[in-house]
Amino acid sequence: MTTPSILQCGTCERLKAGTHTLALVTAATCAAYNFSAWLVRRQRHLAINAIVYGAAVVWELEHVRHHLESLAATRGPRVPAPQEKRVA
Repeated sequence: MTTPSILQCGTCERLKAGTHTLALVTAATCAAYNFSAWLVRRQRHLAINAIVYGAAVVWELEHVRHHLESLAATRGPRVPAPQEKRVA
């Protein structure tokens, strides 16, 4: 049985980073809402939700970082662009 290429490290890294970025934005929105609601209503479940979603934000940040590093590694070293000469 062969493994789909998307599951291999170094392939589709831009798509994977985008997917985790979407999850990151969603988790951050949920964390912000639950924290704000907890500040107003002080209900225990809102505090728990804010903590859980905050942990999800950290988790997703790590995934996005990993995929961006993998993307950079597959591109190889960056070569700086030549400087343009300015004419006064």
